[in-house]
Amino acid sequence: QVQVIESGGGLVQAGGSLRLSCTASGRTFANYGVGWFRQAPGKGREFVAAIAWTNDNTNYADSVKGRFGISRDDAKITVFLQMNKLKPDDTAVYYCAAAWRGRGESRNAYDYWGQGTQVTVSS
Repeated sequence: QVQVIESGGGLVQAGGSLRLSCTASGRTFANYGVGWFRQAPGKGREFVAAIAWTNDNTNYADSVKGRFGISRDDAKITVFLQMNKLKPDDTAVYYCAAAWRGRGESRNAYDYWGQGTQVTVSS
């Protein structure tokens, strides 16, 4: 069992930046692809960004391309989601998820999920 923990959410004005962090309690993300998803009030959970477990290739939802960046530290302890040029439409609970030797844009690709961290962007 992998306990995934997100941090870094908060309130920010439109145009501002936030950096979310994701860790796995008691272990690293070696051998895990990691994805970020988000869920706004009244909407389904949608894919935001993912990083592969092998070569650190990344992919992004069209809505965040050019504004968000996913990365991990060299020790593969923490995965980051750098969010720039934030818009009110980015307001959501952001979830980190881990996939054993996997990766993808589908929620079904992921085995372990965090509890989420709230990001609120004011206009």
